[in-house]
Amino acid sequence: MGLSLLRQIDPETAHGLAIRALQAGLGPKTGPVTSARLRTNVAGIELPNPVGLAAGFDKNAQAVTPLGAAGFGFIEVGAATPRAQAGNPRPRLFRLSDDRAAINRFGFNNEGMDAIVARLARSSCQIPVGLNLGANKDSADRAGDFARVMEAARDHVDFATVNVSSPNTEKLRDLQGKAALSALLDGVMAARGTTPVFLKIAPDLTVAEITEIAEVAQDAGVAAIVATNTTLSREGLRSAQREQAGGLSGAPLFERSTRVLARLSSCSDLPLIGVGGIASAQDAYAKICAGASAVQLYTALVYGGMRMVPKIAHELDALLARDGFATVADAVGSRRDDWL
Repeated sequence: MGLSLLRQIDPETAHGLAIRALQAGLGPKTGPVTSARLRTNVAGIELPNPVGLAAGFDKNAQAVTPLGAAGFGFIEVGAATPRAQAGNPRPRLFRLSDDRAAINRFGFNNEGMDAIVARLARSSCQIPVGLNLGANKDSADRAGDFARVMEAARDHVDFATVNVSSPNTEKLRDLQGKAALSALLDGVMAARGTTPVFLKIAPDLTVAEITEIAEVAQDAGVAAIVATNTTLSREGLRSAQREQAGGLSGAPLFERSTRVLARLSSCSDLPLIGVGGIASAQDAYAKICAGASAVQLYTALVYGGMRMVPKIAHELDALLARDGFATVADAVGSRRDDWL
């Protein structure tokens, strides 16, 4: 089924069909795109290229092996919670085609950590794989949930991301506060073994909050910060579905998330993963020049399909070469001041 047909049916149903198509071997099989210029190291993890898949696309780790052959440099699955949960009622995913965007309010729907970790243990992926950690909606100890998923997954992933920035689980973002975040990260770090831990933050933060989160992450021993998750802002949207509740992703998030990224880069030495609104090599390159050591995308795949991934990686290589950068690392933060 082509992209144009998929876009005519319910978005969540279409997404399920896309996962099944990958499982059936219908996705790209280019293997990881790489070159001496694209190869890079983030938080001690060797990446063939810096273009990753963001969490949320493969929530249940059902297509890890085929995604590893689609051109990405790394992928992130999940989010996983200790117990399976249904998430919020459908419909909960909305296309905003006029804005090249999407709104979701999934609410951490997933099959639970046991099923997800079992699939990760069986998968054979050519590239690094991470797991997004979540908490059950009805949990009496959300911080403990993150540590439990970390302990279950640590031997089967290359990194794990603490996700306290989803807007779709009530009061989850409250865990971004200094005391709560410190305690949560301490628990996860104690459970991680040797697996690097990343922290994913929201784009709807003040400069003071960004600075505080960077300090907490550094003190806790976090290996990298993922900037950013979806936004609650609806500024400038044109699509009919713009007032739906949930987190907004896609093109309208690009500027907001890149400014947060640059601000983080100016107040922290931690490696940063740039996420939000990437739909081209130019977008990926802008994030890198703003301070990202690697990038992730997801919503753009709804509009451009999986075959855009190797194209972005190859064109990013050309952009780096055009500007005289021998490696991705050389370009990181080279135009940060443009975003401050």
